[in-house]
Parts: sequence; C-alpha cells; structure tokens
Amino acid sequence: MPEGPIVFLNGQMVPAARAHLNIYDRGIVLGATVTEMARTFGRKPFRLERHLRRLAGSLQCVGFDIGMSMDQLGETAQEVVEHNARLLGAGGELGLVIFVTAGEHPMYAGSPDMTIRPGPTLCVHTFPLLFHLWAQKMRCGADLVTTSIRHVPPQCIPSGMKHRSRMHYCLAEQEARQIAPEAIPLLLDVEGNVAETSTANFLIVERETIVSPRLTNILPGISREMIVELAAGLGIPFVERDFGISDVERADEALLASTPYCLMPAVRVNQRPIGDGRPGPVFRRLIDAWSEAVGLDVYGQIVGATGPTGQPGDDSGD
Repeated sequence: MPEGPIVFLNGQMVPAARAHLNIYDRGIVLGATVTEMARTFGRKPFRLERHLRRLAGSLQCVGFDIGMSMDQLGETAQEVVEHNARLLGAGGELGLVIFVTAGEHPMYAGSPDMTIRPGPTLCVHTFPLLFHLWAQKMRCGADLVTTSIRHVPPQCIPSGMKHRSRMHYCLAEQEARQIAPEAIPLLLDVEGNVAETSTANFLIVERETIVSPRLTNILPGISREMIVELAAGLGIPFVERDFGISDVERADEALLASTPYCLMPAVRVNQRPIGDGRPGPVFRRLIDAWSEAVGLDVYGQIVGATGPTGQPGDDSGD
C-alpha cells in the first residue's frame, strides 16, 4: 500500500498522485456524473450508509451499473478513509467523495482504433477538510444574494439525484460575488419559490418553527435530514412548504445545511439583515445538539481552525 493518500479508481487502489480520468470521459465531456460527499467525525465516516442509499437511487435513476453492491462500495470507502486518515495532522478530518460517471465516450476519442474502457467510471477519494474556510461565516453568519439564475426544475433533472451538472451554480456564484465578494447565492425556482444555495440546503426559522422548501423541489440533503432528527429531539417543529424571498427577509433566523460544516447561520439576504442580523438561538441549539450526537464540538472545530497564515478563522483560502 502506498505511503501517501490512496484513491479507489475503476477497481484498483492507486496512489492519489496517479489517479486520473481519461479526457474522453463522459463526466468531463457531458458532465454526466452522480456523486456523494460524506465527512468524518473522529476520522470515522458519518452516515455513510445513508449516503450510499442515496447514491444507489441516483445510479438507478441514470442506469449506471458499477458492478458491485453498496455494501462492497461501503467497505471500499472505509478502506480509503482508514488509510488516508492516518496521514492527517492532529484534529484533522476528511471529506469523502464517491462519484460515478457514464464512462468514456468513443466519439470524442477521435479514432476507431482508440481503446475505450467499457462501463461507468467509479472513483472513491478523500481530501482534508479545511475548516478555516468556514470559520468566519460560522462565527458571524453568511451573506446571501438571490440571483437571476434559477434552480433547475425537477422536470429537467430529478431533485433526489445528487449530480455534478452544476453550471447553473457556477453562474449563480459569479453573479452573487459581483454584488458581495463573500456572498453565497440563494437560488429561486422558476415559480419564484426559494430552493437552495449552490452548496447547501436552506431553511428559515419562523416563531421557533423550522421551515424547509418542499422536498419535491430540492435535494434531500443528509445534513438536512440530521436537522429534522435533532429538531424532533429538541421539540422544535419542522415543516415543509413553499416560501418566497419576502419570507426570508421576515424570518427570525436562516440556516444552511451542508456536509463539510454541518450547519451554518445566514444573517443577511440581499444586504438586508435576517432577524437581528446575528446567529440566533435555534442555530445554537441545533449545533450544540449535533455536537453531542457525534461526540465532538462541531462549532469549536470550525471557528477555532487556523488558515495558511496561522491566524484563527483565516479565510484566505476561500
């Protein structure tokens, strides 16, 4: 086994430095890729079985046959994590990525003699979580900007499928950052309802009730699912319904739910404060409950992180 990090690629464990995709892969030429991203707590994958269940649904949706069961894929992912986690520094954690593309495209090879590997491309890899990237936003709250770019409707791509056809997110991020350099784009659907951000599920808090967009219109996030469970344990009502940007502006709090940082407060939308413009009590209760559930101070792990300059909460790598 290599001394450095490893990647599982098309049936083999290979050194990360030698893990490459063919330029003719449909994941590159068509963006035809389904994916999952989990993270570790205490260097153990969190809810990996739940991510694999969602991946199985995505694979069924697109008709990719990876030639192995989800149990086998889970064992492979565990092996990659265990090896690569040993290379982390103190307090380090991993992001775990599994992606499957539609495989190599013979037309783009440009020659009938070109050897094309049959079947989908399957990859499992990890990366160290750079907590300092989210430290400032976790501590003070994120800025949101609604954009002209709309959320892809489920009639085009099923909402329950996690994929990498994300040009609309890229365009939305560019537009948002022209308004505010650190802003996160908040996408509306074609009817004007709030959907999600480019990287996270979005929730608001109204009179101590958490409100989510309907699942028929958004990705059913694993972190969002965790919030549903935590809210139930805390006695905080959780409802799903359509709502617009005016509801966000009037909300008491707003929340972002995403795998790398779990939960983050959003305190401004379109340069207007949400609530009193500071992280609120529901956020605090949820992040504390999350920390208790995983046996690790999630909030402290992020806000106490140092960046490349060695300063706490250094966002210079964002």
